[in-house]
Amino acid sequence: MNLKPIKSTVAMALVMSVVFFSCASRKHKKAAKELKSPAVEVVKTDSVQVNKPLPAPVNSPAVKKSEKPAIEAPLRVTLPTVSREFRGAWVATVANINWPTRGNYSTESQKREAIQLLDLLKENNFNAVIFQVRPSGDAMYDSPYEPWSYFLTGTTGKQPSPYYDPLSFWVEEAHKRGLELHVWINPYRAHHASGGSVTSESIVKKAPELMLRLRNGMYWFDPANPKTQDHAARVVLDIVKRYDIDAVHFDDYFYPYAEYNGGADFPDDASWSAYRKSGGTLSRPDWRRDHVNKFIERVYKGIKAEKNYVKFGISPFGIWKPGYPAGITGSSQYDELYADAKLWLNKGWIDYFTPQLYWPIQPARQSFTALLRWWESENTQKRHLWPGLNTVEIRSPNKPQEIVNQIEAARQIVPNSMGVAHWSIAGLTKNPSMLKAIKEGPYQQKALVPRTPWLQANPLLAPTLLLTNETSSVFAKWLHKQPDQVFQWIAYAQYGDTWEYEILDVQQSEKSFPKVKNGKNLKAIAVKAVDRLSNESDYIAKKAM
Repeated sequence: MNLKPIKSTVAMALVMSVVFFSCASRKHKKAAKELKSPAVEVVKTDSVQVNKPLPAPVNSPAVKKSEKPAIEAPLRVTLPTVSREFRGAWVATVANINWPTRGNYSTESQKREAIQLLDLLKENNFNAVIFQVRPSGDAMYDSPYEPWSYFLTGTTGKQPSPYYDPLSFWVEEAHKRGLELHVWINPYRAHHASGGSVTSESIVKKAPELMLRLRNGMYWFDPANPKTQDHAARVVLDIVKRYDIDAVHFDDYFYPYAEYNGGADFPDDASWSAYRKSGGTLSRPDWRRDHVNKFIERVYKGIKAEKNYVKFGISPFGIWKPGYPAGITGSSQYDELYADAKLWLNKGWIDYFTPQLYWPIQPARQSFTALLRWWESENTQKRHLWPGLNTVEIRSPNKPQEIVNQIEAARQIVPNSMGVAHWSIAGLTKNPSMLKAIKEGPYQQKALVPRTPWLQANPLLAPTLLLTNETSSVFAKWLHKQPDQVFQWIAYAQYGDTWEYEILDVQQSEKSFPKVKNGKNLKAIAVKAVDRLSNESDYIAKKAM
């Protein structure tokens, strides 16, 4: 057999293989080198080395030099820390305290009033509204379990006409303005004395086995009845499931204040007797507290199982017991309302805690600062501690200055998660000097709500930033691959060596930056996305000029 032709063919194949591998290897190394470009510089076209092309074959068109575009590498900078502080206001619907105006049953007029309140909060750099959606076993929303509220239409069980869902409207309009919407629920009040007559549409008539009548004309759910707890939990979780809310909020009404029943004990004899006959050994006060404790834990866990990012907050009466801390006098939520709020805080069954500290800093017997320090000492799980302020009628010769002082004091006492809630929005709408003092004082600049790090959230991607050079400005537009995950934006601009920032509503995805400001040139622009738990994404930054 003649092997020479075969050997020649194999030799030629090996040579070609080596040449091909060598070329591929050089190409791979070059690509790897380009991927390691500096992280803080822009690599310009003229800095990229281009191999000299081979001579073109005879009688063939000249081969043009390939043009490589500029490669804009990520610009890494040091951005300023954004201010964070919870700034909320309660909007009460019971007895038409704040919204809607009593007798205002017009859908369009109710919407206008709501927008006026939300605009006021936005313009004065608030970032949350606590909206009462269940004043007393009724609903300011389309509920499958409870009737439309008397305070909305003047008739229990009557829906708005023309129809709209107030809660959906408030959620949408609040979010447009960068405001969190917390739904405020009264878990046990079934009928308010100002809520018209008890009709066949009332929850009092639909669930009479759960009702107890108080001497002041109110009706109360029996907190010790398991069916009460089932019903209230079902109402809460229905809202969490169907509405795009940011938090659920309970106030201080658990068992009612004694004065609601003429000073007499709460009329739960039937439930108490059944408990004793079943072999129960707790004292009556401990038995009552135990039911409330179990309900609070159940609601917290139920909310997290449905939507982990929805926060749960409670605003209990500000004094746990007289003498805590030493020198404090007044009513006892523990003994009168059967609310062991200290336990809930110690156990971490809430995400934020807003004790109603409606007293001035002085005198010491009910001192705002003394009580806040004590509550902070009990905050063993490091939850948000955002005290409630009596912005409407704080007892002080200079109400605006007292409230400003309390905001500043809260910042000092709870520096890692600053914030307060204002009772109520009427303290802002009806007192221009109060609003002016707050806006020109502690709320001069916008602030993000503090993060809630114990609630897990998927990392938010950085936005995409596009810059357009104009005559006297740079136009910036940004996009995001997860638009439904974005709640707000932070836009940064560097003038000279100084960075400034602005917190923007979610619908604003563009901004024009002047090239010169205060005599300093615009050097760079950056943008971050913020999710609904107030977590910031990584930023994207680009040189502006």
